[in-house]
Amino acid sequence: MIILIKNSRVIDPKNHINETFDVLIKDGKIEKIGKSLKQKGNEDEVIDATGHILAPGFIDIHAHLREPGYEYKETIKTGTMAAVCGGFTSVVCMANTDPINDNKSITEYITKKAKLEGYCRVFPCGSITKGLNGEELSEIGEMYEAGIVAISDDGKSVRNAELLRKALEYTKIFNIPVISHCEDPDLSKGYVHEGTVSLLTGLEAVPCIAEEIIVARDIAIARYVGSSIHLTHISTAGSVEIIGNAKSRYKKITADTCPHYFTLTHEATIGFDTNTKVNPPLRSKDDVEAIKEGLRNGVIDIIATDHAPHDLTSKDVEFNLATSGISGLETALPLSLNLVHEGILTIEELIEKFTVNPASFLNLPYGEIGIGKVADIIVFNPNIEWTVDKNKFYSKGKNTPFHGWRLKGKNLLTMVNGKIVYRDPLL
Repeated sequence: MIILIKNSRVIDPKNHINETFDVLIKDGKIEKIGKSLKQKGNEDEVIDATGHILAPGFIDIHAHLREPGYEYKETIKTGTMAAVCGGFTSVVCMANTDPINDNKSITEYITKKAKLEGYCRVFPCGSITKGLNGEELSEIGEMYEAGIVAISDDGKSVRNAELLRKALEYTKIFNIPVISHCEDPDLSKGYVHEGTVSLLTGLEAVPCIAEEIIVARDIAIARYVGSSIHLTHISTAGSVEIIGNAKSRYKKITADTCPHYFTLTHEATIGFDTNTKVNPPLRSKDDVEAIKEGLRNGVIDIIATDHAPHDLTSKDVEFNLATSGISGLETALPLSLNLVHEGILTIEELIEKFTVNPASFLNLPYGEIGIGKVADIIVFNPNIEWTVDKNKFYSKGKNTPFHGWRLKGKNLLTMVNGKIVYRDPLL
């Protein structure tokens, strides 16, 4: 398969490219990058990408594909369809499936199913503890051999500090990261952010310190062990401050946040829309501004989706009974492009947080445009406006608070290993 993409603005932060080029893809790899590449007549397709940006495929380090066990919410097939629509060519799927991905057989099931039905690359994340129960370490070595790229008890913090210490020591052997969900279970029994909105709605609240206490604790344990630690879906100003201060003294700390944490505030929950119920909860305006500043100054390295698709019955209930999560793969790019439109990040910096940084974090050979590199490529336009329609989502999860929003920025083409897996009618 030979594909020539002409006249695109190629942006590759890793190789410091930001220029109009043609890109020739042959047999799954990038063969040539240059000005006015001549057509030889043997191309299977020539695509004119004038006015559009060509970038490395995005890497989502935090998503829930639900399979096995919750196929009524999402499958590997539908989740990866949503991913390539949104511009993601690699997805790390969390371990809270049924059964939990805490052993070799479940990891192997996920990797095999992804090869058979996935539209993009799928990298399993194993659980830190068996059954996510926080009592006994999972079979980390066997899962690593089967293909996990990280471990996490996402959805829960590892309450036992000694157990987390052992996990951090163990993962140093395999050079894979621990992804830490930072919430003190005794302080996070509520449903919304503790503030004026929780007072108005009467809903049980979660204070910022529920997150910040565990952020500080997990950093301290990682420093003691001398291992790396990744802090996921950061939502508070206090967490940004703690991480920033710690990074100045210890370099093995990384962090991510999600589009809803720099787009929405807790005021979105006033109407009891269960699509705004997430874990950790949406925070205050000051927290949102701090998250944006953390992205701008590099305290927050990565943007992840925390794609959490749910069936209608899981959300169409009272707020306190609803499950937490947003179906986020198909809206992540335009919501994040608002950071560029607002002048918080440059387009290069934004792409870096979706490509170079997650690839480096997971030691993956992707996230760049270079001759001889695997052709995981997207073509998007940051200025196209469109209206979010949840009914048109490829994901089974229609749970989004952004339904009906007018967004700016759209992915138009996704290639995985040189094969076109998604194409918008506009291209």
